[in-house]
Amino acid sequence: MAGKKNFVLRIQDDMYNELEAWAAQEFRSVNGQIEYLLNIAVKERKGLKQKNEKSDQNPDIQSK
Repeated sequence: MAGKKNFVLRIQDDMYNELEAWAAQEFRSVNGQIEYLLNIAVKERKGLKQKNEKSDQNPDIQSK
């Protein structure tokens, strides 16, 4: 398993409160919730990046 990096994150109080409530609903810590959301965002970005690369390689696919 890869190591984890520590870093400081500064966010507004209202954002933290929303994350805290959301985390509690899903039985996670705030840190765990942030990590979960970041993982989803990175996976989505990778998927979009791969999709764009495939359409660049296949000129027959047209964007709408």
